Amino acid sequence: QVRLVESGGGLVQPGGSLRLSCEVSGRPSLDYPMAWFRQAPGKEREFVAGMTWNGKSTFYTDSVKQRFTISRDAPQKTLYLQMNNVKPDDTAVYSCAAGRYYHGFTRDTGTYESWGQGTSVTVSS
Repeated sequence: QVRLVESGGGLVQPGGSLRLSCEVSGRPSLDYPMAWFRQAPGKEREFVAGMTWNGKSTFYTDSVKQRFTISRDAPQKTLYLQMNNVKPDDTAVYSCAAGRYYHGFTRDTGTYESWGQGTSVTVSS
C-alpha cells in the first residue's frame, strides 16, 4: 500500500523560508507524476507545483513562480518543496500527491491516486 508522509511545515515569518518533504513508501520507485497541493482555510484545494514522472519537467502555479522549487531525491523516494520569500497568502495545509506510473503530468486533483495527510504552513509575523 502506498503511503505518503509530509513533514517540514510550521510557523515562518513573511520573507522567510521552509522546506517541505514528502517521503514515499510502498512503491519501488518515483516513476510517476508527483505534485504539491495546498488548501487554505475556507478555500478549495489548489495546485502549487508538480513534476513529470521522469523528473525532467516541473510546473508551478503563477503565484509561487520564482519563489518555490519542487525537486526530488529518487533513490530516497522523497519529494521536496523549497519555499522562499514566503507570504501570508502561502498559509495553508500542504499535501503531496502521487499519480500513476508513467502517466502524464496534470494539475487535476482527480488524476492523483495517493495523497499524504498534509503539513501545515503558517506565514505570520
